[in-house]
Amino acid sequence: MWIEVNKAFVKENDGADDDEELAPALRLPPGSRNYMTRRGYDALRAELDQLVRIERPKTVEIVSWAAGNGDRSENGDYIYGKRRLREIDRRIRFLIKRVESAEVVDPERQQGLEQVFFGATVTICELDGGEGGDEQTWQIVGVDEANASDGRISWISPLARALLKAKEGDVVRFQSPAGLREIEILAVTYV
Repeated sequence: MWIEVNKAFVKENDGADDDEELAPALRLPPGSRNYMTRRGYDALRAELDQLVRIERPKTVEIVSWAAGNGDRSENGDYIYGKRRLREIDRRIRFLIKRVESAEVVDPERQQGLEQVFFGATVTICELDGGEGGDEQTWQIVGVDEANASDGRISWISPLARALLKAKEGDVVRFQSPAGLREIEILAVTYV
């Protein structure tokens, strides 16, 4: 997909990689693929489409109008509009890279569905009392779609890496940021 971005409105960053500005949790490991669920891929495409077709044209219109009002040095609409346009263009470049490098994984096409792989929804129980023995359910998803409050964790998170290839009934020990944890896998499903 090619999107033309007017260079007059973009402050180039001298070839610096946009990934350097990302939070560590959003950075893909070097040489790894950008795995995503269909839902995550569709969400990124929708955001990209929204920015390209609606947000950016509106902002360009505002900047053009503000530029026609004379002195730009004290023109808040112009200054804010240019800043917003740079943010939009940066996000568009990021989304294009992520969408182009995406590898959509369809859980229904997975083999060995009794094991935990990308896209699995896993119910676990803490054995060491760290979470009071409560059951938790997590879906293993791509880095761009992870949201712990919605029960979705990135495939590169310590918990997801520990769960990969395990089966229902297995006990897994792993080092989390909070310390050593031991969990039992109660169920593995693909939805």
